[in-house]
Amino acid sequence: MHNYPVISGKNLIKILKSFGFEVVRINGSHHRLKHPDGRKTTVPVHGNNDLPKGLIRKIIIEDLEMELDEILG
Repeated sequence: MHNYPVISGKNLIKILKSFGFEVVRINGSHHRLKHPDGRKTTVPVHGNNDLPKGLIRKIIIEDLEMELDEILG
């Protein structure tokens, strides 16, 4: 079991952009990101509020099909 970091939506988007994801749509506070290989996810941005650890896990493991170690480098 991994210890998921405490991170805001803004910071997660910055990290994902460094992996080639681009923001393709913003609907309210939800940013839709897409990678050229077809992977996509939605990241909520509520100011500088931290994302729940379960949501971080869902985005990284299920949506992006990546490992936490890959994201944190």
